[in-house]
Amino acid sequence: MSDPHSPLRLNVGFVVAQSAGFSRDFPFDLPQINIPPDLHIKGLSGSIRATRTPQGILLQVKIIAQTVLECVRCLINFHQSLNVSFTELYAFSQRYVTDSGLLMPETGIIDLTPLLREYILLEIPISPLCFPDCKGLCLICGNNLNESKCNHEDETVDPRLASLKTFLDK
Repeated sequence: MSDPHSPLRLNVGFVVAQSAGFSRDFPFDLPQINIPPDLHIKGLSGSIRATRTPQGILLQVKIIAQTVLECVRCLINFHQSLNVSFTELYAFSQRYVTDSGLLMPETGIIDLTPLLREYILLEIPISPLCFPDCKGLCLICGNNLNESKCNHEDETVDPRLASLKTFLDK
């Protein structure tokens, strides 16, 4: 990355000055980064390839990272690995703008923060699990069933549903 104070800002001005087909790889490795307002990422590493095309600068991004999530079953925090890959075009003019609506800034400096945030958020699972076979919490006492087993008696059946239980006994 180009700017140590803003590690997600990439100076691609020199790529703009080259002929179509020229590309440059930008490897990076950040121990941790906070992407405002609430995304905390650890171990962000990967590479960005900036390629000059007749329409603009094509960015091909491949990163790996980790974030801390809360398991939806047992409510324990855990590290979730993320693999993010995307390709976006920063167009030279409105004529070449894609659905993303990205235009190449006149300064030649691209801030990847908002774009990277969106792609990382897309990789975070809707219902994160600490591991696939997570047993969750006991419905009676709230004990984490991954750590210990509960020995509760059979719960009492709602008297309005007691007659349905006889079907299971048969």
